[in-house]
Amino acid sequence: MDVVDTIDSTLIPGWVPPELDTTRAHTARIYEYLLGGMHYFDVDREAAETALRHVPQAREILQENRAFLNRATRFLAASGITQFLDLGSGLPGTDNIGDTAREAHPQARIVFVDYDPMVAVHGRALVAAADPTHTAVVEADVRRPAEVLADPELRRVLDLKQPVAIVMNSLLHFIAPEEDPHAMVAEFLAAVPAGSALVVSHITDGGRPVQAEAAVRAWDQATSPMYMRSEKEIRDLFTGTEIIQPGIVPRPLWRPDGEVREDWQEIWGLVGVGIKR
Repeated sequence: MDVVDTIDSTLIPGWVPPELDTTRAHTARIYEYLLGGMHYFDVDREAAETALRHVPQAREILQENRAFLNRATRFLAASGITQFLDLGSGLPGTDNIGDTAREAHPQARIVFVDYDPMVAVHGRALVAAADPTHTAVVEADVRRPAEVLADPELRRVLDLKQPVAIVMNSLLHFIAPEEDPHAMVAEFLAAVPAGSALVVSHITDGGRPVQAEAAVRAWDQATSPMYMRSEKEIRDLFTGTEIIQPGIVPRPLWRPDGEVREDWQEIWGLVGVGIKR
């Protein structure tokens, strides 16, 4: 599989790891394409274009998702949380949570976790050029929390005895029911003290189950199929936390920092932030 023409492979030497399977779409690279990035393959573009045919607002959904994450990060940093664990981070480009958190706290500590080797290569190059003391990229599967939490790079950067923002942004809808997303969230929360935060964004069907199901099929051949969940199921993921205002809401309605877009109902998915009790 050839790299698409928009990729400049000189940006990061060796950015395509030899162990990378370029014959299957990957969520991080699909998102990269939809967000206007450069690091993806033909198979990722094809999956993204299939999703766009069924959900034309997919790009806007991801842009609003990034905007929510930045607002949540700013809110938590302003509340005194200076450590962030970004699980299923995807390709950490510009305007990532590290950049946002450091606007409030220049010494904020961030660990990005993803199991795609391409994410690790790309992310570590960015870290090396930015702040390796307070940032790390961990190549691991978030479905195995114990392994993630024991990683020496994570332990080097984060002090798990102090509050940590556990970020699961557009992650849990890629965790199958049989993989028990509730147990996965609980294990990460158990590793951090009271006062830590849980940040979640999760796709829903937008009240259009037939259209949503067609879009989900675009991920069927990807490394991480997608699973819709109801508002109650998403709320249950916050067990053990106090969900802060405005609660579990559509992305544009979570503490907007400007005028809310008129078509906010078209931005499928729910988001929320909880504080561990």
